[in-house]
Amino acid sequence: MLKSLELSGFKSFVKKTELNFKSQITAIVGPNGSGKSNVAEAFRFVLGEQSLKSMRGKRGEDLIWNGGAEIGRSNRAAVKLVFDNLPDGKAGTKNQFSTRGGSGGGKNLDFEELIIERVVNRDGTNEYYLNGSLVRLKDIIELLSQAHIGASGHHIISQGEADRILTANIKERKEMIEDALGLKIYQYKREESERKLLKTEDNIKQVESLRREIAPHLRFLKKQVEKVEKAEELRVKLTKFYREYLKGEKTYLEGQKEHMEVEKKPLVEKLERLEEEMEKAKEVLNDSLKKDEKSEKLIEIENKIKSERDDKDQLYREVGKAEGEISANKRNIEKIKAEQKSEESKTVPLKELEELEKEISAYSEIVKIIEKVRSFIAKHRNNFNDKNLNELIANNQILENNKVALEDKIKNVDAILSKFASKYQEIKNSIEKDKDSERTAEKNIFRISGERNEVSSKIEFLKERERRLSLEENDWKREIQEGGVLLGTAIVGFENDEIESSRRERPPQEGPRVALAGSTRPSLEDFPVGFSESRDKQEERRRELEKMKIRLEELGGAGGAEVMKEYKESVGRDEFLAKELGDLKKSAESLEILIKELLERLDIEFKQGIEKINKSFQNFFSLMFGGGEAELQVVKEKTKKKKLNTDENEDIGTSTDSIINGIEDKEEETKEGIDISVSLPRKKIKGLDMLSGGERALTSIALLFAISQVNPPPFIILDETDAALDEANSKKYGDMIENLSKVSQLILITHNRETMSRAGVIYGVTMGRDSVSRLLSIEFEETVAVAK
Repeated sequence: MLKSLELSGFKSFVKKTELNFKSQITAIVGPNGSGKSNVAEAFRFVLGEQSLKSMRGKRGEDLIWNGGAEIGRSNRAAVKLVFDNLPDGKAGTKNQFSTRGGSGGGKNLDFEELIIERVVNRDGTNEYYLNGSLVRLKDIIELLSQAHIGASGHHIISQGEADRILTANIKERKEMIEDALGLKIYQYKREESERKLLKTEDNIKQVESLRREIAPHLRFLKKQVEKVEKAEELRVKLTKFYREYLKGEKTYLEGQKEHMEVEKKPLVEKLERLEEEMEKAKEVLNDSLKKDEKSEKLIEIENKIKSERDDKDQLYREVGKAEGEISANKRNIEKIKAEQKSEESKTVPLKELEELEKEISAYSEIVKIIEKVRSFIAKHRNNFNDKNLNELIANNQILENNKVALEDKIKNVDAILSKFASKYQEIKNSIEKDKDSERTAEKNIFRISGERNEVSSKIEFLKERERRLSLEENDWKREIQEGGVLLGTAIVGFENDEIESSRRERPPQEGPRVALAGSTRPSLEDFPVGFSESRDKQEERRRELEKMKIRLEELGGAGGAEVMKEYKESVGRDEFLAKELGDLKKSAESLEILIKELLERLDIEFKQGIEKINKSFQNFFSLMFGGGEAELQVVKEKTKKKKLNTDENEDIGTSTDSIINGIEDKEEETKEGIDISVSLPRKKIKGLDMLSGGERALTSIALLFAISQVNPPPFIILDETDAALDEANSKKYGDMIENLSKVSQLILITHNRETMSRAGVIYGVTMGRDSVSRLLSIEFEETVAVAK
C-alpha cells in the first residue's frame, strides 16, 4: 500500500509538500504549467530513474528549484516515498518487502513502513536512503523489483508515452512486457550472472596466466631444490667425513706430541750430562795450566800495541795537516807583501788628476782641500787590511809550535811500542812451551764438544718437527672453524666419536730411530711417525673432503633454506592457484547452469504471461471497441548485416560485387519479440498502422491495463493518458480504472471530468506568480459536484 509522497526542493515544489494516498484512486488536477506532471517525475526520481531526459532535464541540478523572484534557489532536492509494509495494512502479518541473500533467499524487512528517499545535490551527486540508512541504488532497484516496481516501468505512464508500447519495435515491446510480468528480477539475475560469468572467465584467464608465468620459475626452483637435496645428501656425507677427519687428526696430533716427548727426553738428559762434563774438563784444564791467563795477557798486549799504533797514525795525520796549513799561510803572506809593493808605484790617469785640480781650485779652505786629496789617494789604493797580514803571521807561528809538540808525542809512542813488543815476545815464547802439556785436556773438550753438537742437532731437529706439528695443529683448528662455518653445529662433539683405525704405534721402549753417528743432519724419514697407515687414511679423507667441498660449492651449499622456502611458497601458491582455478571453473559451470535455468524460466513464465495478457487484452479491447479481436504474438525476426570479408579462402561462388567490395552478407542471430495483431469490429482493419489516433489510444490503454491486471504492481501512475478520449470512451476508460483499482492503487494526472469522478481524493496543483507549485485537496463528495 502506497502511503505518501513527500517533495522538498524538487523542481517547482520548493517547500516541503506531502501527498497522502488514502484512496485506491487519487487524482491530481490543475491547469497546464502548474507542475502537476512534476509529481509523476518525482515518482520516477525516487524510484531510481537515471535518464534525466525522461524527467525533462539535462543535468542533475535541473531537478532542483533554481530560484524565483521571492524565493532563492535550493541546494538540494529530495523526494521521499512511504509504503505500508504490511499486507492490507494489518499488523502482525508477514512483511511484503524483503532483502535478497546470495543463498538464503529473502529476509523480511522488520519495519511497518518502508521509506525510500533520494537526494540530489547541486554538484550532481545522488544519495539513496532506506528507512534513514544510506544504501546503494542497486539495493533500491533489487528491493523494488520484488514488488514489480521500477523507475520507468509499465506502472508509470507519462503524458504522450501511452502510445510507446505500440510504436516500439518487437524487441523493445518484449522488454516492456517482461518488465510488466515481473520478469525483470530474473533478467537482472541473468545479467548479473552473465557479468559474474564474464568476470569469472577473466579471473580464470588471469589465474591461468599467473600459473603460466610462475611455471618456468617453479621449474627452475624445482631444479634448484634437487640441487639443494643433493647438496644436503652431500652435506650429510661430508659431516661424517669431517667428523672422522677431525677426530683422526686430533688423535694423530696427540700421539705425535706424546712420541716426540718420548724421543726428546733422553736427548735433553744427555745434553745436560755433556754440559756438566764440559764444565769439569774446563776446570781441570784451568787448574793444570794457566794458558788462558797468558793468552789473555798476550791479547791484552796485542790490543795495547794496536791502540798505540792507532794513536801514532793519528799524530802523523795531525802533523801533515799542520804542515799543509803552514804552507798555505806562507803563500798568503807572500802574496799580500807583493801587492803592497805594487801599490807604491801605481800610476794615475791624467784625466782624473785634471778633474781633481778643478775640484780643488773651487775650494777656498785648506781643510777641505786636504780631505779631497786624501780621498783621491784612498780611492786608488787596494783595499788591503794590514790586520789580516798580522793575523796570518800569528796563526802560522801557532801551527809551527803545534807541529813540534806532535813530533815529540810520536817519539814517546815509538818508545812505548818498543816495550810492548818485547813483552809480547816474552809471553808468546812461554805459551809455546806449555802447549804439549795442554793437549790431553783439549782432546777431552773437543770430544765433549762434538757429542754436544750432535745431540743439539738432534734436539733442534725434534724442535723443527714440533714446529711442523704446531702448523698441522693450526691447520686442524682452522679446519674446525671452516667446518663450523660450512656445517654449523653438525660437527660439534666430534671428539667423542669412535672411528676405525689401523694405526701401528711404535713401542715405547724402542726409542728414537735417529742416526746418532756422523755429522749429517737427520732427515724426516729417520723419525718414526708411529701413525703411517693412519696418515695415509687421513690424507685420503682430506682429499675426499676437498672434493666434497668443491662439489658442495658447485651445488650451492649456502642459501638452501631460502631456496626450499621459496620453492614451498611457490608450490603452495601454484597449488592455491590450481585450487582457485578449479573453484572458478566450478563457479563458471554453476553460473552457466544458472543462466540456462533463468533463461528457461524466463521463457516459460514469459509465454505463460503472454497467454494471460492476451486473455485480459481481449476483454479490455472488446470493452473499449464493443467487440473485435486483439492478440500479442511472439515472433522471431531474422536480419542480415554487412560483414567485411577477410577470408582469403572464400567459396568461388561469392558474387563479383562482394569480392570487389570485400563485403558479403552474413545472417545475424534470430531476434525474438512481440507483435500486436488487432481487428476492429465492423471494419476491415488489420494491423496497428491502419488505426486512427483515437483507436490507437484506446488500443494502447487496453493493452496497458491488460498487462497491469496480469501481474498488478502496488500502484500505477497515469499521466494524462485519457487526453485523447471523447466523452463516450472516457466513460469506458473510467469503468476500466475502477476495475483496475481493485488490484492496484491508481494515481491519475488528468483533465478529464469523467476520470476525476472516479477518484476518492483529488489533489489540485496551482502555481502563483512566484512559480511555486502548491497543493489543494478535495474530498470525494466535492469531487462529484466539481466533475459534473
